Amino acid sequence: MIDGIQIKVCGLTSLVDAQAADIAGVDYLGFNFYPKSPRHVSPEAFKAMAKGLPRRKKVAVAVEPTADELLALRAMKFDYFQVHFRHDIGNHVIKAWSAAVGPGSLWLAPKLPPEVDVPTLWLALANAVLLDTFDRTLYGGTGRTGDWPKFKRHQDGHPATTWILSGGLSPGNVGDALRGTGARFLDVNSGVESKPGVKDLGKLKAFGEAIHASAQG
Repeated sequence: MIDGIQIKVCGLTSLVDAQAADIAGVDYLGFNFYPKSPRHVSPEAFKAMAKGLPRRKKVAVAVEPTADELLALRAMKFDYFQVHFRHDIGNHVIKAWSAAVGPGSLWLAPKLPPEVDVPTLWLALANAVLLDTFDRTLYGGTGRTGDWPKFKRHQDGHPATTWILSGGLSPGNVGDALRGTGARFLDVNSGVESKPGVKDLGKLKAFGEAIHASAQG
């Protein structure tokens, strides 16, 4: 945590990058199990590096998994499960995810069209809601900034829920993002990379420094 802001670095693919994130002071390490992602890690690859990972909270990222797939990830000792999905997937599916890992461990990451808000029903089924930049073909990882006013409206309207801001964050814009949204929890990925799937320690440190500078006014 930096000046009261929680940070998750997503799309980690190696021990070196996880250690760089740890040095930069992040709170959560994210690993993407979606096969179509350029930052995909297999369960076998994760298990191979698991014992060497820093003692930070670990987040498994999946796209519309089955309940059994979530249970398999839970068996790998993840702390949280970030699930990306179509906004109209059906409440019974979300309830099944919540039942599989527990609402205290589930992070919902809906692919919300601009005109769609997060249904209130979902908030009791999850620990947090992550709002990323909308793209009709991608599940996150666009590298583009999202709808910051929409994020602020949700956070202000439901302050008891943990809201995670994602989408195109970088050392160059994170100060503006914090001022524009009031976010207290950030998810960063491509903005701290040298290339897809490879994190840059210098950019990670710069990201933290920008957060600190923003807090100082």
